[in-house]
Amino acid sequence: MEANLGSKWFLLLVVLILCVELTQCSVTYDRKALIINGQRRILFSGSIHYPRSTPQMWEGLIQKAKDGGLDAIDTYVFWNLHEPSPGNYNFEGRYDLVEFIKMVQRAGLYVHLRIGPYICAEWNFGGFPVWLKYVPGISFRTDNQPFKMAMQSFTEKIVGMMKDEKLFESQGGPIILSQIENEYGPESKLFGDAGHSYMIWAAKMAVELDTGVPWVMCKEDDAPDSVINTCNGFYCDYFSPNNPNKPTMWTEAWTGWFTEFGGPIHQRPVEDLAFAVARLIQKGGSFVNYYMYHGGTNFGRTAGGPFITTSYDYDAPIDEYGLIRQPKYGHLKELHKAIKLCEQALVSADPTVTSLGSYEQAHVFSSHSGDCAAFLSNYHSESTSTVTFNNMHYELPPWSISILPDCKNVVFNTAKVGVQISGMQMLSANAELLSWETFNEDISSVDDDSKITVLGLLEQLNVTRDASDYLWYTTSVEISPSESFLRGAQHPVLSVQSAGHALHVFINGHLSGSAFGTPQSRRFTFTGNVNLNAGTNKISLLSVAVGLPNNGPHFETANTGVLGPVVLHGLDDGKRDLSWQKWSYQVGLKGETKDLVSPSGISSVDWMQGSLVADNQQPLTWFKAYFNAPEGDEPLALDMTGMSKGQAWINGQSIGRYWMVYANGDCSDCNYAGTYRQAKCQSGCDQPTQKWYHVPRSWLKPTQNLLIVFDEIGGDASKISLVKRSATSV
Repeated sequence: MEANLGSKWFLLLVVLILCVELTQCSVTYDRKALIINGQRRILFSGSIHYPRSTPQMWEGLIQKAKDGGLDAIDTYVFWNLHEPSPGNYNFEGRYDLVEFIKMVQRAGLYVHLRIGPYICAEWNFGGFPVWLKYVPGISFRTDNQPFKMAMQSFTEKIVGMMKDEKLFESQGGPIILSQIENEYGPESKLFGDAGHSYMIWAAKMAVELDTGVPWVMCKEDDAPDSVINTCNGFYCDYFSPNNPNKPTMWTEAWTGWFTEFGGPIHQRPVEDLAFAVARLIQKGGSFVNYYMYHGGTNFGRTAGGPFITTSYDYDAPIDEYGLIRQPKYGHLKELHKAIKLCEQALVSADPTVTSLGSYEQAHVFSSHSGDCAAFLSNYHSESTSTVTFNNMHYELPPWSISILPDCKNVVFNTAKVGVQISGMQMLSANAELLSWETFNEDISSVDDDSKITVLGLLEQLNVTRDASDYLWYTTSVEISPSESFLRGAQHPVLSVQSAGHALHVFINGHLSGSAFGTPQSRRFTFTGNVNLNAGTNKISLLSVAVGLPNNGPHFETANTGVLGPVVLHGLDDGKRDLSWQKWSYQVGLKGETKDLVSPSGISSVDWMQGSLVADNQQPLTWFKAYFNAPEGDEPLALDMTGMSKGQAWINGQSIGRYWMVYANGDCSDCNYAGTYRQAKCQSGCDQPTQKWYHVPRSWLKPTQNLLIVFDEIGGDASKISLVKRSATSV
């Protein structure tokens, strides 16, 4: 009997301990907020994407986020990096997701893990691996069994890894939220019933993985009750969750905007961003994530779009190089402090809204325990207002909110910036680039080793499988000696229609011209006079991709490459359509095949020294130089002045695509206040969209660092320089 009683008491004790542990390691929610370990919380989060920086940068970025008043770090999970081929996984180096999350945990911050696995993110193919496109019968992001099987498999892989490492808050880890799918609502409507069924399936699949933390779906108005629907945008005060028992959460508060080659640089004034955040909180919102808090760099060929730049700076509070951007960082830090002073009132009470004038309001939170916080707003975009609240007078600048944690004293106003502005400078690193040498692609032998020869034009991705940006299309044309243009008449005109994104036309091994798409018009037509000879003429078209599509319904079906028609005009027999004659295909460049970018591969070709480097207008040229690491610890970049378009590598690591195309756009528009539109100022219209390209310090050796540059059109490599980025107070 005593033994039985002892066993019962032991079991009861185990149950009590488990209950205590579950209470201490739990995340739930109600209509007010997320509830972590039994406490409602007002949470500020920031997006920092682990592959857009280096492991050596992670700790500093995370600490700066914490010092800036953030509670959590938000990141996508990048499927195409982690599963480059089916069943083969990579979680090393910049892709070490577990180590990144553990580093966040060591800093004492939470994690929002946005698994997706579709991410958009201006990332190549929206984060999907290209092999997914070739799964038989697949259709992306709809009620399609092959897609759902692949998506579920990867989602389970990631969740399993997190569980194995005990990284969910329910296990004592830092992950308090996970996201399934991403901004699917607009596309769900386009897919109709199949879209809705897929969304319901995705939500159910995720919840059944039993992570012990809530799942969210952003921009999904009809998310099922098991999942929290959230808002993304420049403003989200208009947003309400689709169930009164869900909290109001803003998963992407856009701090700026991404850039595209040929477009301007976008900034968002911090006064407007702070106003938007305070406006959500005063309405009862309790979670804000800044997208991006650190944007980083699209190293390698990871930028999507197409035409997304290598820089993903995003005008974020921490810039691409890891430096604090003032006043954005400091002003938001003060905003977070002010709102945290109001936290008890905010999570305990609903706001009482009182009109203080035509454009002015007071949102007051008064709890039963005596806490009181007030937000005084002026929605006029131009006029300062003086209002009376609780028998006291307050001056409100235009388009601003004042925060009163005690309903009396103003501790913060969104329009009053008290932080010094930082000026970012690029200064010479005094690191000389030595021993320039060149290697030119042999265009005349392009189709000698071609393994694909067919009648007609093939879509580029179907041939390259994204193994390279480059695909050669080669055919030949017979010209009769009797053609009139051979006797001095006007040369024939070649017309090539391309689905993008760039095209270089070679006639008998010589560059005849180039043409380019734009972010606004990816499809374009090359039209130019061509110099043909009597007899056989070789036409070689080098089609260039600048990132794969990352959004839109069925973006996996988007075409790129030379899809025709390809037509010769001005021959004696009239127009000659070359589209359906025999074409040969070669994926990539000789330099890629010989791995010239790697220190172990540079000796595989004969490099030419010196004389051809300066002002080299030879197309398809590889450049090689060495340099010693500059002193100091400032972030570094390559200034690509003098070059045209191509890619660059340091010690075998790709710093990404470069393109010295000048920006077009309206750089005079900065009237953001009150527009309820994309709140962006634009600049840089008189210069290249991106001039500087981030070189992580951790990629360098003390001496003999190898720089390889491939340029499609040719340029003056002697003008390339290494620069240091520094921030100074203004």
